[in-house]
Amino acid sequence: MLGMQSRRGNRHTGFLSDRNAFMSLVAVTDHTFPVLDIEQEIISREGASLRDGNSKDVSVLKGLVADADAVIAQFAPINAEVIGAMNQAKVIVRYGIGVDNVDLEAARLRGIPVCNIPDYCIDEVADHTLAFILATTRQIVPNTLLIREGKWGLATALDQMRTLRDQTVGIVGFGRIGREVAARLAPFKCRRLVFDAFVSEEAIRGAGCEPASLEELLAQSDIVTLHCPSTSQTKKLLNAESLSHMKQGSVVINLARGDLVDTASLIAALQSGHVASVAIDVCDIEPIPADSPLRTLPNVIAASHIASASPKAVRTLRETAARVAVMALRGEALPNVVNGVSR
Repeated sequence: MLGMQSRRGNRHTGFLSDRNAFMSLVAVTDHTFPVLDIEQEIISREGASLRDGNSKDVSVLKGLVADADAVIAQFAPINAEVIGAMNQAKVIVRYGIGVDNVDLEAARLRGIPVCNIPDYCIDEVADHTLAFILATTRQIVPNTLLIREGKWGLATALDQMRTLRDQTVGIVGFGRIGREVAARLAPFKCRRLVFDAFVSEEAIRGAGCEPASLEELLAQSDIVTLHCPSTSQTKKLLNAESLSHMKQGSVVINLARGDLVDTASLIAALQSGHVASVAIDVCDIEPIPADSPLRTLPNVIAASHIASASPKAVRTLRETAARVAVMALRGEALPNVVNGVSR
């Protein structure tokens, strides 16, 4: 166990004690990294210890976080039950931008700030979005597969080979990533519509885009790309009804959160041809089930939630999460608090 200072049993948590009586403890609930060497280095410099639980099981998580002074989580369900087990946590830090796996209200009621890392992968996700848009409009994957099959020629109907300049792209969500996507689209000279209820029309126009209601955006866009968070207002944003209002033969791009789209409705729209193609890095549920048509339909490009990945982005994510935890141990003001708790 990383950061282990002692091997005294802890009958309250079920974990071996990994700090002495005077040492602060940072618990990492789960992670996809081979080891936590980056976090360990930063946290140990503060004289604190690190506990690597790497579990998504609620009963295990409760013991893991019970005596932690700071908690870092990736995908584990940090629900009200887990938060209720936190006896002295000064912060919950999410490895990433979205915080939909953390019960923000439960943390607020306990007075625990929740912080995300909003700016570690902006360029990576914006680049990946452009890659998806170009791949769908120029039919890169079908034409590559045709050649691999030993054939030659055009793999799709000619009308599927689109010129991006002639397309209207609807951007749902105009935060850091949405704005970078808009900036990358500008040289292609396509029309860009933006819907974001929290961004002024002046700011949207200042970026060279056109403000639109969600209904207008869906009805007019050839390509709809999602860059909004998952909230009670945005879950299932694209469903059977809203998809029916999109243009015949439109394209859906989703690199935000899987539950922004009703998966069954999207599959039905693909199979009927109402939606010409989709490119997704996220899905509800993940991993995509083995028998899902999303794995086999020829008009689907799917990636396994990897759009944020680059060596630089992953290091920045991990360093920032560890540093925010250390700031909480020091009693410093915390950045990027998403649940309104200040200490």
